[in-house]
Amino acid sequence: NTELLTTLGLLFLQLGKYQKAFEHLGNALTFDPNNYKAILAAGSMMQTHGDFDVAMNKYRVAACAVPESPPLWNNIGMCFFGKKKYVAAISCLKRAHYLSPFDWKVLYNLGLVHLTMQQYASAFHFLSAAINLNPRMGELYMLLAVALTNLEDVENATRAYEQAVTLDESNPLVNLNFAIFLYNHGDKKGALDQYQEMERKVNQLRDSSSNFEFDIELVDMAQKMGGALQVAESLVWTKPGKDSKSKPNSAAATKTPGAPLGTNQALGQAMSSAASYNKNIQITTWLSPISKSQELPF
Repeated sequence: NTELLTTLGLLFLQLGKYQKAFEHLGNALTFDPNNYKAILAAGSMMQTHGDFDVAMNKYRVAACAVPESPPLWNNIGMCFFGKKKYVAAISCLKRAHYLSPFDWKVLYNLGLVHLTMQQYASAFHFLSAAINLNPRMGELYMLLAVALTNLEDVENATRAYEQAVTLDESNPLVNLNFAIFLYNHGDKKGALDQYQEMERKVNQLRDSSSNFEFDIELVDMAQKMGGALQVAESLVWTKPGKDSKSKPNSAAATKTPGAPLGTNQALGQAMSSAASYNKNIQITTWLSPISKSQELPF
C-alpha cells in the first residue's frame, strides 16, 4: 500500500530517522513512481543534504501531477536558493505565496532570500508577515532584527533581539548574533552575557546528540567573538577537522564584507577576519544568521 509506505516515510522523517524514511519512500515510489507526496518528501531529504539537482529532477515529476502545490513551489524555490539563483528562487517562492498566502514558512523563506540579496526593506515586509502568523518562533525575530539593523533602526532591532532570545531555547546563533549586535553598539557586558548563553546552548546540543555538527562559519565567528570579548580561553567551540573543511557548500568566514555567502545555511555578510585580538578590536561587519531553509515535506 503506497499510502501506508508514504505515511510511514513521512513519520520517520519527522523523527529524524532519515535512512528508514528513505527506505519507505523509495518503496512507495517503486510501486507508484508518480506518488507526489513521496516524491516531495524524498526531494526534501535530498535538498536538505545539498543534492539540489537530484531534488529538482524529482520535483519536475511532481509538478506534472500537482502544478498548484504550494509546498512544491516552496521547495523548488529553496533549491534555486541553494544554487545561488536568487531571482528564480523569489519567483518560485512568490508563486507558493500566491497559492498559500497564510503559510508562514513561505514568508520566512522569502525574507531569507531577500536578506541574502541585501534587500532589507523587502525582507522586513515578509518577515513581519511571518511573525504575525507565527509569533512564537525566535528565529523569525532574529532575522527581523538583522533586517532592522541594516535599515539603521537600532531601537527596534534591539527589541526584536530581546524577543528572539526570550522565545528561543536551543539555537545558539540567536545569542551569537545578539552578542555581535551589542558589541558593535558598545555594550560589552551585554555581549558577554549573550555569549555565555550561547555557550550554554552549545553544550546542551552536544550533550543531547554526540553526532551534532556545527557549521564551520558559525564556529569561526564564535571564536572571533570570544577573542574580542577576551574569553577565548573558555571557548566551548573547537575547529572542525579536515573532513568538515572539505564539506561542499561551506563558506569561509573571511569573505569580503558585503559579498553574499550563498550557501543554503548562510546569508548576508561575514565579519572581517581579525589579525589579532586586543582590547581595541573593532568588529565592523555583521554575521548574518545561518538559518536553514524551511522545506515542506508534506
